[in-house]
Amino acid sequence: MNLDKEEKITEKDLELLNSKLGLRRLFANKNIDLEKTLREVKYENRLRELQGELVKLQTWAIKNGKKIVVLFEGRDAAGKGGAIRRITAHINPRYFRVVALNKPSEDEQGQWYFQRYVNKLPEPGKIVFFDRSWYNRAVVEPVNGFCSDEEYNIFMSQVNDFEKMIIQSNTYLVKFYFSITKEEQQKRFVDIKKSDLKRWKMSAVDEKAQDLWDDYTKYKEVMLRDTNTPHAPWVIIEANKKTVARIKAIEHLLDTIPYKE
Repeated sequence: MNLDKEEKITEKDLELLNSKLGLRRLFANKNIDLEKTLREVKYENRLRELQGELVKLQTWAIKNGKKIVVLFEGRDAAGKGGAIRRITAHINPRYFRVVALNKPSEDEQGQWYFQRYVNKLPEPGKIVFFDRSWYNRAVVEPVNGFCSDEEYNIFMSQVNDFEKMIIQSNTYLVKFYFSITKEEQQKRFVDIKKSDLKRWKMSAVDEKAQDLWDDYTKYKEVMLRDTNTPHAPWVIIEANKKTVARIKAIEHLLDTIPYKE
């Protein structure tokens, strides 16, 4: 049992440890770690509190016909999907959608690039979460040779105006970028490959991500610089610690959308 910091435990900490959640966490592992258990219980309690607020936010959006779009960008294994799952865990599934588009079809390749994303934008009263978005063309596509220089340049010249049009159509737009270090990405890739339940997440693009790290960095920095506008700013989430990143993302979402009970 790790009691190194027992003297720092407060009465409130003891209440948390004696709760059902605290006791369950406390005895989940053979080596009892009070500090880690407290951290986990505080995270779970804060997460539940914020998830309750998200229900209120959605109720407000439904009643008032508000449209909300939330983009989740970041390197492979940055924790975007996990954050989306926590955000959507308790809200009404009839009024939100998670969009994670595959490679464009032949027909879509002949369309205006933004067209297939326009088709996924929310109706009044609904929320759409993009697990990667149109910003694929700003980073993933040029790094991996999936688009031409001309296509990339056209995208970069249009995206800010495109987002302005979305906002002017009475839509809230929030853009998250989940940032992790190269070492953390490598660690997560190793964990994914070891897990029978997660191995499917590794794609051919993921396999090359470490080798192309510097290329991703170059395009990422241009994207964050040139598409960070007053009407649609980037919110950078330090995501080496998944639990901290999830809480920060939800808190920002609740602070940004002016919902009322």
